[in-house]
Amino acid sequence: MKSGVTLWIDRGAILSAVPDPRAYDTGRRLCGAIAGKGNGCIPFITFKGTTGGGIVGDGEIDGLGGATMVGHSETWWQIASRADREGGKQNNPRLIEADHARDLTFYRITLRNAANFHVMLDEVEGATFWGVKIDTPADARNTDGIDPSASQDITIAHSYIRAGDDNIAIKAGRGATRHVSILDDHFYWGHGLSIGSETNAGVSDILVRDVTLDGTTSGLRIKSDVSRGGLVTRVRYEDVCLRDNQKPIDFDTRYDASAWGLSIPVYEAISLHDVTGADGTLILRGHDGDHPLTVQFDGVRFGQGATWQVENADLSAGPGGVSPMPPGRTLTPAAGPPSDCAERWAPFPE
Repeated sequence: MKSGVTLWIDRGAILSAVPDPRAYDTGRRLCGAIAGKGNGCIPFITFKGTTGGGIVGDGEIDGLGGATMVGHSETWWQIASRADREGGKQNNPRLIEADHARDLTFYRITLRNAANFHVMLDEVEGATFWGVKIDTPADARNTDGIDPSASQDITIAHSYIRAGDDNIAIKAGRGATRHVSILDDHFYWGHGLSIGSETNAGVSDILVRDVTLDGTTSGLRIKSDVSRGGLVTRVRYEDVCLRDNQKPIDFDTRYDASAWGLSIPVYEAISLHDVTGADGTLILRGHDGDHPLTVQFDGVRFGQGATWQVENADLSAGPGGVSPMPPGRTLTPAAGPPSDCAERWAPFPE
């Protein structure tokens, strides 16, 4: 894609990615193979060093991740699953990647069946996703929805995402990610609305407001470990509804328990306001006593069957309180009726 150019895909039109690894190979003949590294493919669509433009329209972009690859007996997704079993790296192409780009717009477009991540933002300043739909099977490995990394001023609004990995993953490996707004979105199957696992360059100033997470394995998630940890701060969750989640809250500084390194994850100034869920495991796990997780609750209510796992955490509560009470804590209990989520659940727009 070139600066200032918008790709318009009209209603009824489908732009399909060919399932031929040779079309994406970087010259090392690794695309479509399992190897020690996973960077053997170029993306289907790339914005590199561009300013302005984007992708809009009521049509679809289909990555054909479930199609048998040309010259192979497996699909892209089968390669990804086998790489996981064998301990290697898949070499599958991302659907859309923006690299060192500015002021991009993605409007109303439907993205399906990516072979790898659907949208990767790397060192992007200014991107808006509005009314976007992402739809990929739950068992399609590493098919994240939207991943902002080393980026700032990102808005994801009025969108619908179900994917085989993180619905959204905010990363900060090569640079800080800050000023991300996630507004009036609906998430379905997937691994949740995530920050991490690369947080070493710092994540800050994240707003999540008016969001539903319906059937994600984790719900609100922050994940990192000592091999890639950093400061995650000023993250605010407001008016969030969760149901059918294994871990509705999953803030963990030991994402890989076997990881080693000196990059300690620190999560502080995390606030949850009017967050409503059912049962499940609620995880708040800071690194140690010198690097605790700090969280404030205000109107946070889960079912009485919800269970807490709390380690190395400084917790506080506003007037809206929290229920059920985290073990060993004396905080303001939640009072009054919970937020009404009944009218907020929305079916995925087929």
